[in-house]
Amino acid sequence: MPKKKDAVKKLRITLVKSAIGYSETHKATIRALGLRRMNQTVEQADSPVIRGMLMKVNHLVKIEEQEVK
Repeated sequence: MPKKKDAVKKLRITLVKSAIGYSETHKATIRALGLRRMNQTVEQADSPVIRGMLMKVNHLVKIEEQEVK
């Protein structure tokens, strides 16, 4: 029998604070996450790359974990 896939984790990321006044690398990270405006929410697959980006800008975003079956 084939093994069951583990539940894929998704992250809901919401921009809650403006990147104005922060470094260009923080602004670029916010854009790379897919966030364009305040209170916008995007869903990204949970991966080490995304987690690293979120650690860099955790003071600007709100993160919620979800499990997708």
